[in-house]
Amino acid sequence: MRTFPSVRHLSFAFPDLPQIGCVFGTRMGGGSAAPFDRANISLEVGDRPERVLANRKSMQLGLGFVHWQELRQVHGDEMIFDPDPADIRDMPALEGDGLATSIPGQALVIKTADCQPVLLAHRSGAFVAALHVGWRGNVAGFPTSGVRRFCAHYGLDPADVFAVRGPSLGPGASQFVNFEQEFGEEFRDYYNPQSQKMNLWQLTRDQLVAAGISARNIFSLDMCTCALTDFFFSYRRERPTGRQASLIWIKWKP
Repeated sequence: MRTFPSVRHLSFAFPDLPQIGCVFGTRMGGGSAAPFDRANISLEVGDRPERVLANRKSMQLGLGFVHWQELRQVHGDEMIFDPDPADIRDMPALEGDGLATSIPGQALVIKTADCQPVLLAHRSGAFVAALHVGWRGNVAGFPTSGVRRFCAHYGLDPADVFAVRGPSLGPGASQFVNFEQEFGEEFRDYYNPQSQKMNLWQLTRDQLVAAGISARNIFSLDMCTCALTDFFFSYRRERPTGRQASLIWIKWKP
């Protein structure tokens, strides 16, 4: 396999949880050609599979996780718990928008190009989850329902859960001209009718709080994927385009 420059990423550390790996990928590094340049990690956008695999392998070698677990994301609210380990070379076999595991070494992968990657870790370090939150996911209340199902499945208290939201479409770029049809009155407080823009970052934060996560346990990387052209893929800015990966995994059992 050809080798390419390593995919560059942003690391995040949850408080007092050194056994949890958590990173947000960028489009930098890697070896994909335009329009997927350079660090595309998705097999579903038309990029050459051998280049995608090389990009994924560079992340695996650099970060040290064992398995790559992704979903065919459908902008819904389905959660998949403790899936069998998947092969990094394969197209996603499972459909949904949320993953959770208690298995060390299994990296949960969220693919984005403007949507919000929301990564969760329990205070024990024994359970992690990853949510893909597009605007449709916000409308469906997925940040709230995803956290609640994560906690119910493993018998956790949401007050003991940490959350971090990664780079995504920022308030300055999130224009929705059909607000009434796409969102509705329930979300009026997050919408500026003059600019026709939604504050999806605040909406997701409030939905996580509604799930029972303490506000002090919610973190964010406030970087707009649409505005930062050199750093991130953005579906709003250019089509076709690649996808960056956000990953969370348990390095070892506490």
